[in-house]
Amino acid sequence: MMEIKISDDAFEWFNEEMEVTAGEAVRFFVRYGGSGLQPGFSLGVTKDQPHEAAIEVEKDQVTYFIEQNDLWYFDGKNLSVSVNDELDELDYSYE
Repeated sequence: MMEIKISDDAFEWFNEEMEVTAGEAVRFFVRYGGSGLQPGFSLGVTKDQPHEAAIEVEKDQVTYFIEQNDLWYFDGKNLSVSVNDELDELDYSYE
């Protein structure tokens, strides 16, 4: 079963940069363009509420999730989210 792993510094990044608060949800979604796991696509992130969440993880009453229709992008790999300290932005890796 696929899972989302989020580092402590990434949780802090969401709190500071996106100002997420208890009861809110953060969606990882596939967007056209950029570079990522699949050619021509990249991963985006936004505040949203789950509709058909395939995978989710909760921390401090905030839900982080991936919708069912975006699962193809991950090709069965786990999503690990951390922070690139030099760029102060999210860094995604796939295991």
